[in-house]
Amino acid sequence: MNKILFKEATLFNEGQRIIADILVEGERIVKIESTISALGATEVHCSGLLIMPGMIDDQVHFREPGLTHKATIFSESRAAAAGGITSYMEMPNTIPATLSHDLLEEKYSIAAKNSWVNYSFYLGTSMDNLEAIKAINPQTTCGLKIFMGSSTGNMLVDNPEYLEKVFRSSPVLIALHCESDPMIALNLEKFKSLYGDEITANMHPQIRNAEACFASSSMAVHLAKSTGARIHILHISTEKEFSLFSDEPLSIDKKITAEACVHHLWFTEADYAERGNFIKWNPAIKSENDRNAIRAAVNSGKIDVLATDHAPHTQDEKSKHYLQAPSGGPLVQHALPALLELVKQGVFSYETVVTKMAHAPATLFSIKDRGFIREGYFADLVLVAPDSSNLVTKDNVLYKCGWSPFEGTTFSHKVISTYVNGQKVYDDGIFTEPGLGKRLEFNR
Repeated sequence: MNKILFKEATLFNEGQRIIADILVEGERIVKIESTISALGATEVHCSGLLIMPGMIDDQVHFREPGLTHKATIFSESRAAAAGGITSYMEMPNTIPATLSHDLLEEKYSIAAKNSWVNYSFYLGTSMDNLEAIKAINPQTTCGLKIFMGSSTGNMLVDNPEYLEKVFRSSPVLIALHCESDPMIALNLEKFKSLYGDEITANMHPQIRNAEACFASSSMAVHLAKSTGARIHILHISTEKEFSLFSDEPLSIDKKITAEACVHHLWFTEADYAERGNFIKWNPAIKSENDRNAIRAAVNSGKIDVLATDHAPHTQDEKSKHYLQAPSGGPLVQHALPALLELVKQGVFSYETVVTKMAHAPATLFSIKDRGFIREGYFADLVLVAPDSSNLVTKDNVLYKCGWSPFEGTTFSHKVISTYVNGQKVYDDGIFTEPGLGKRLEFNR
C-alpha cells in the first residue's frame, strides 16, 4: 500500500491554520498529528508550503461529448489538477444534452477512463423529462441543472407552472442559471436599433443587466419557498440579488444558497476595453460596485460557494463580432491562484478560500469523505507555494482552447503539487497517467 508522510505542513482546514504532519495510506488520510513517524513512508517535506484540501468546483463545462474541438474531459480535468481542483461537477449542455440517465451514464463512462480528478455530472432539465428527474439517484448524482435563461438546445425552462412541478419533484439539489431571456431580448433589440452592427462587448452588462438577473433569481427563490425545494443559484453577478439571500451559516438545512465565480470576483466592466469578448460570460461581468458587493457577500456568508463556471471556446470563436462570439471562458487552471491573489490583496483570508471552495461544496452537496483534511477521508490535497511568482502566458496554459483570460497576469501563489485519492497526479509541471479520479458519492 502506498504510504506518504507530509512533514511540517502549514495546514489550512476547518477555519484553522496549524503546522502538522499528515500520513496517507493508500487512498485515505490515516493520521494528522504534530509529529508522525511512519516506517516505509515516502516523505514530502512541506516546510514553507501551504497544504489545503483539494478544491471542489461545482460548476464546469468540459464540452464532452459533442463539442470536443473546444475541450475534453481529459484536457480540462488535467488543467484542473494543475490548478489544485481535485473534484468537479459538470454541466449538461453538451451535444446531445444530458437529459436522460442513459446519456448521463455515458458521461460517467468517459470520465472513468479519462478524468484526472474526481467527477460528477448534473442531469439537465427540459420541458419533457420530468420522469427522468424523478428517477435521479441522490447517492450517485450531484444535482439537477435548470437553465432559466441563457440556454442551449431545448433546455430553456422558464415556465412557472412547469418549474413548480420540477421544484416539487426533484430528489436532489437544483442548480440554477437565472437570467430573464425575454428582458435580455428586449435590451438587445434596443441596442441593435441604436448601434446596429457596432455593438461591442462593453455593452454586454447593459444587455444582460442586473434587472434581468434579479427577475429570474427572485422567481426561483419564490418558487423554492413555496415548494420547499433546495436550490442553489449559480454565478451571482449583481449587488441587487443579495436581497434574496440569507447570511445564515451553510448547513444541509439551508435550502436557498448562492455561488459566486472567480471572474465576477476579479474583473469589472472596465476590463472589456482590453479583453473584449474574452471576458464575455453569461451572466455578464458588471460594475465595480457589483464586484465589491460580491466580494463582501463571500465574507458575510450570503455567498456560500466559490466556483469557476469553466466554459472554454476556441480563440477563433471568441474573436468573432460580439453578436457571434459565444459566452464563457476557461478558468480551472487559474481559479485557485486568482483567489489566493485576492488573499494577498486583503480581500479574503486563506481560511475563507478553503471554506468556500472545498468545505462548502462538500457540505452543500453532502459529498462523501471529501472536501476536508480529516482522518478517514480521501487524500485529495493541494500543496501551494506562497510568494512564488507565476506569470500566465500562452505557453503555460493547459486548456485545449489554448488561451486564458488571465494571460499577462502574474500571480504570487503557485500550485506545486496535487494529490487525488492519495496519488500525486501533478508535480510542478509534470503529470502522471490519468484515470485516478473517482465518481463522487453523496451522503443523502
